[in-house]
Amino acid sequence: MTDSQEEPLATDPAVTETLDNAPAVATPSASDDGEIHSGVGVLDKTVKILDALESGPSTLGQLVAATGLARPTAHRLAIALERHRFVLRDQHGRFVLGSRFAELAAAAGEDRLLTAAGPILQTLLDRTGESAQIYRRQGDQRVCIAAVERVSGLRDSIPVGAMLSMEAGSAAQILLAWEDSERLHQGLRHAKFTATKLAAVRKRGWSESVNEREEGVCSISAPIRNASGQVIAAISISGPTGRMGAAPGRRYAPLVMAAGKYLTEALVKAVR
Repeated sequence: MTDSQEEPLATDPAVTETLDNAPAVATPSASDDGEIHSGVGVLDKTVKILDALESGPSTLGQLVAATGLARPTAHRLAIALERHRFVLRDQHGRFVLGSRFAELAAAAGEDRLLTAAGPILQTLLDRTGESAQIYRRQGDQRVCIAAVERVSGLRDSIPVGAMLSMEAGSAAQILLAWEDSERLHQGLRHAKFTATKLAAVRKRGWSESVNEREEGVCSISAPIRNASGQVIAAISISGPTGRMGAAPGRRYAPLVMAAGKYLTEALVKAVR
């Protein structure tokens, strides 16, 4: 058989009979008005809510008008979505798309990030002499998704998969600094850093912590962004304060920022 020829379909009578008698598989259908019907009514109604919010913030009344759903139904679904963080409220009480979508997008792009991360983390280790990590936010915590460590001497050992608090540390600052105002306010309630410090982080593009997460440990972090410009992860180096100094950002920030920029560009290229 040549490459251009297609293999014929099976003609075994038993196979043909099996296919003919197989139950029909439900497939999504489109109505006359162009709406997709999956056969699962509550899912279709939920998607209507999300489609409406894609256009921008909406009051409950606006959601009802945009979706054609009964007011109690629209309210019940919007509240359920809010509890799962697919929907949030803005400062005016309007419904808006929530941060959960960004988290899922980050998880979906994690393989591409990890593919590019290994050599960059090793380069950071080689140039700074300190352990390097990448963190992604997961709910109210942050998880280490990649790391390289010094082979000797004092080091800040954080294994892949470790869950750390969002209340302290330079990576937590990066992962919170560009959040929407409501989530930013919530994240600052028990944080060891302030809104003023996060404003400085946004302005200069990097963060540092000294004895913030743990006594005797300091770190420098920078953002990693997706193709839409959203911060999806933080790249960091960390080590003992005695070796890195009381103001480690002055020395290490340019290297960490360059690493974050490289990984951002790698993610952007991957989706083009």
